[in-house]
Amino acid sequence: MPEAKFHSLDSYEELPVEEMATRAVEFYEHLRRRRTVREFSDRPVPREVIEHCIKAAGTAPNGANMQPWHFVVVSDPEVKKKIRIAAEKEEKEFYSGRAPQEWLDALAPLGTDEHKPFLETAPYLIAIFAERYGILSDGRQVKNYYVTESVGIATGMLITAVHTAGLVSLTHTPSPMTFLNELLGRPEKERPFLLLVVGYPDRDARVPEISKKNLDEVATFL
Repeated sequence: MPEAKFHSLDSYEELPVEEMATRAVEFYEHLRRRRTVREFSDRPVPREVIEHCIKAAGTAPNGANMQPWHFVVVSDPEVKKKIRIAAEKEEKEFYSGRAPQEWLDALAPLGTDEHKPFLETAPYLIAIFAERYGILSDGRQVKNYYVTESVGIATGMLITAVHTAGLVSLTHTPSPMTFLNELLGRPEKERPFLLLVVGYPDRDARVPEISKKNLDEVATFL
């Protein structure tokens, strides 16, 4: 592997303490308004918005800078229909016998089932793939490290970018998701990580009344 080159950290900008605190509060309030949505509008979204959201996700920290992710953006109605058919097939098996009762009981308050119309209604589906290994210019395989952690961070940043752009999203993980490799022409070295549904909320969209844990429930300061 070639030796890494380094340069000064000229991108860092130190902020006054007061501004740091203000930004932290504003960012929390901004993300607190984010909600997972299952009822989407079919209103079109400019492709450049999605492109910049994915570019933002691509800045995520990752193991050894291998950047072990690939994003497939689907807007073609026929491809979305095929994804819905395949996903609903897996979901039907999940809800009708594959899932343990404890899991079904946890999902019951949210009102979810095997029907996933949003997979066709929303203007974009972003299939996120995790690359188990990379291919060097000479054809040799190179192992990627901390793949799940890296792709998970990038996905979180993508969801945040989508919210910041004024759109809504839904994380969808039918199990298994191997049908995405075939439908989207992705190689065996990649495994589907998550399907992110992106667009505007339907005018009559509703979300469940839920609450988040308090700070003292999720964090310990020593």
